[in-house]
Amino acid sequence: MSTFVLAALLGLVEGLTEFIPVSSTGHLILLVDLLEFHGPPGRVFEIAIQLGAILAVCWIYRRRLLEMISGLPSERRARHFALIVLIGFLPAAAVGALTHGFIKTVLFSPWVVAVSLLLGGFAILAIERIIVADEAVSPALERISYGTAFKIGLFQTLAMIPGVSRSGATIMGARLLGVDRPTAAEFSFFLAIPTMFGATIFDLYKNRMSLEGSGILVITIGFAAAFIAGLLVVRTLVIFVSRHGFAPFAWYRIALGTAMLILLVAR
Repeated sequence: MSTFVLAALLGLVEGLTEFIPVSSTGHLILLVDLLEFHGPPGRVFEIAIQLGAILAVCWIYRRRLLEMISGLPSERRARHFALIVLIGFLPAAAVGALTHGFIKTVLFSPWVVAVSLLLGGFAILAIERIIVADEAVSPALERISYGTAFKIGLFQTLAMIPGVSRSGATIMGARLLGVDRPTAAEFSFFLAIPTMFGATIFDLYKNRMSLEGSGILVITIGFAAAFIAGLLVVRTLVIFVSRHGFAPFAWYRIALGTAMLILLVAR
């Protein structure tokens, strides 16, 4: 397949997996390795197309985001909402800036992804078994405390390990802190906006000298595909997890991680 077709395929995979706890970065690393995709250097493609999926969240929640921005000068609720997202973002920003080089050169490995998928699947099953009902504590998104937001942000730093899943770390962390499933999923959506914007801009800046016309076109194709797929997932995920929980994603992770380990050993 041509580079452009592969870019579109990888973009679709990114959009479909960014907001569910199965690790979009892990999927991209595995597919890039299996399909022998040669995109822009520095793995900037895998990071940049995530921006397409994040813009899907911005589009779906555009009215809520605009209300929050316009209400910042006068509304306490809007300021609280903005602050919990900012506070939740700060741990990942700090850890990402300090460990960026190590993560990209050492941890971006199919072996790391396969093991992380497997272990993460078992972790999700354990958390779902421990926290059965949502009724015990069920805060509205705007009532998440600053302390809880910071702790969820600490959980998000675990996603620096490819295969862990940013959405999985934040959602499961929120669940352990007593947040119900729909609220945990929504907070993960909003927390993704500054996190992935920051990661994308940082990566593009670090690799700005190596980008050329063809590389920008490849990223644009993947970006557009990720945006379209992200629209589909964000609109349905909250409803799905309200009805079925996160166990289906855990079993998927376990199956995929096991299959990848078998393939890697058999190489």
